[in-house]
Amino acid sequence: MKLFYAAGASSLAPHILLEESSLTYVVEKVNLDTKTWNEGQNDYKLINPKSYVPALETDSGKIITECAVILEYIAKKVTTRNLIAEYDSQTYWQQRMWLNYIATELHKNFISSFGKGNWLPNTVNSKQLVYERVLPRLEFIDQKLDRKNYLVNNRFSAPDAYLFVITNWIRHLEYGFDKLVNLESFDKNMRKRSAIGRVLKQEGKAHSLQDESN
Repeated sequence: MKLFYAAGASSLAPHILLEESSLTYVVEKVNLDTKTWNEGQNDYKLINPKSYVPALETDSGKIITECAVILEYIAKKVTTRNLIAEYDSQTYWQQRMWLNYIATELHKNFISSFGKGNWLPNTVNSKQLVYERVLPRLEFIDQKLDRKNYLVNNRFSAPDAYLFVITNWIRHLEYGFDKLVNLESFDKNMRKRSAIGRVLKQEGKAHSLQDESN
């Protein structure tokens, strides 16, 4: 499999899950400003006409997009790792609920319409507007993590990889965890996982999150 990613973007989640899965995979870095990959030699829109990451090329050569879908696809490939439960089980629907919640209520609400060539808010005003929008949603999930390390059955699974993207964005945007102590504990615990350490080291510095504008 081949994962198309940008450092620090939502593609971090499937990158983590691939590393956790021990599946064979390669990664291709996408330049989100020029919409190219392979060091500018290839047009990324030919891979994903929507022009954003992640995209996953399967072993059969098919392209899958949308973070939550890619996460479930990867998780289903490794049934021995319990990255997602058996279809139609109560645990499966809990995991699907969290994947959808993170995708629609957190991920998309972090993306600012005021951004300048960026997937996250990159001005003082847009950062504040996004914070006010996402805080109630973050507080909801913070409550659900009370005395828990992971979202479902207190065991690492696909939704946790996606939620880590969100806590990573909280850090990059310097929102702080003053009102989100359980999310902060979750973030610290996730950073102790060896697979996450390897992925963060491989991806390196995130795509620029701010500019000099106000």
